[in-house]
This record gives sequence, C-alpha cells and structure tokens, in this order.
Amino acid sequence: MSDDVAPGHVRVRLDLSYDGTAFSGWAKQAGGRRTVQGEIEDALRTVTRSRETYELTVAGRTDAGVHARGQVAHVDLPREVWAEHHDKLLKRLAGRLPKDVRVWALREAPQGFDARFSAVWRRYAYRVTDNPGGVDPLLRGHVLWHDWPLDVDAMNEAARALLGEHDFAAYCKKREGATTIRTLQELSLEKGADGIITATVRADAFCHNMVRSLIGALLFVGDGHRPPDWPGKVLAAGVRDSAVHVVRPHGLTLEEVGYPADELLAARSREARNKRSLPGAPGAGCC
Repeated sequence: MSDDVAPGHVRVRLDLSYDGTAFSGWAKQAGGRRTVQGEIEDALRTVTRSRETYELTVAGRTDAGVHARGQVAHVDLPREVWAEHHDKLLKRLAGRLPKDVRVWALREAPQGFDARFSAVWRRYAYRVTDNPGGVDPLLRGHVLWHDWPLDVDAMNEAARALLGEHDFAAYCKKREGATTIRTLQELSLEKGADGIITATVRADAFCHNMVRSLIGALLFVGDGHRPPDWPGKVLAAGVRDSAVHVVRPHGLTLEEVGYPADELLAARSREARNKRSLPGAPGAGCC
C-alpha cells in the first residue's frame, strides 16, 4: 500500500467526536445500520454537492455503543472540491450532521499523513462506578455501574503486569490474518471525588475487544473474585478465559490519538503496516 495521494487530490484531516449510543459502530455496514462513518460521508457528499462518496479512513474503528472525544480521520478530496468548499465546510457540516456527531477541525494534512497507520498511540478511558446507589442519571450513557465494591489499588497492581509488548490473544477477539501483538503503554485507574473510577488505557494499537476485556479482568480483581496476579496469568496463557468478560461498551471513550512529528509520518505509516511477531516467536522478523 502507498501513502501517496492520487493526483489532483488533497488529503484532509478531520478531528471529530461522537456519542456512540445510537450508532452501530464507526464502520459502514450492510443493511442500512446507522454508523458514524456513514453519517459523515453522507454529510460530506451533500454539502460539497458531489455525486461521489469520499471514503473516510479512521484512526481507530470503534464498536457499537463506544464514544469518541478525540477521534481522527482523513479523506482525499479532489483539489477543486477542497478549494471551493474548505473555508465554509466546517460550518456546513455542523448544519448537516446529526447532533450526536461533530467535526471540530478540517485541515490539509501534512505529507505522509495517514489517520490510521501514522498514529503512534490511541488513548481510551473506561469509566465505572461502584456507588451502591448506581450511576448519576445524567451520566448513565457513559459510566458503567458495578454493583460490588472495587479495590482500586488491587486493580492497579494487576494492571502493571499487563504493560509492555505482549501477545494479547487472551484479551482479543481473534480475526483471521490479524496479529494480536500490541504494546500496552499505560493502564492505570483512579477514583475521583465523584466516585467514578476512570481507567486510562493507552497502546500503539488495539485489537478487537481488547480494552473492554482488560477492564473486565480488572473488575474481577477489584471486587475480590480473583487475585491481582490473575490477569497476568491469563495473558501468559495466551487463550481466552471464560471468566474474562467483555464489559459493556457505553463506559468506553476514545479520548485522544497521538502522531509523530510531520517528518516522521510516512515512516511510521510504513512501519505500522508490518505484521508484528514477538522476538523469538515463529515468523519473527518476517514482513
């Protein structure tokens, strides 16, 4: 694959956010299900008065019900379309998009930028409360209620064993031909004065269901059903454990996507396309 933009086109970076409650995830789907990608592409086609649908590439595809505060995407537009519409495009999209998705910035991307492959990390937050009274009704769409008291210190102890580069097959829904090797850069939990526990999860990339599975394991530690060393043992075993539950999506928000300096974007994009193996594993060093 190439990062080159087709002749006569301009690559445009979009910074956006959405409430995932009523969406069937980011990616367009057959059957007319409502998706974030579908809404933005339809709006973009309408406000530019184009017959063609300009396809978006996103930093991280979110599942149904997952929110985003700092999502990033790119789209390649014909140069004449960008020239005609760029100064009014943001406001026109605001008037056309539904209220549960917003585009906050539109700008010509630097050379070599790819919203997905140029990213060096994605940061998610998962929010949960163990308040015996439940969740604040005003936050119910963004915070999970766990009806057992949670020991945050025990959860942080368990989280430390999961940091670093590992094969996260035990915490991912396997996809044919896709690697489950990831570098987990941060996994920490903090309880706020409002009683909401926020888990910060940052990695170079995530495989399917990884964040919600990690949180599910940590909740089992926090409520005393498993010891702090259990999530690390599950990781080392390398297979799905029936005790690891994928927690509900509404507590999860994509908060931020990180990119390198402009001059490193193309190199990062090429690197990210290489399928990874752990050192010493079969196929290590291959493509």
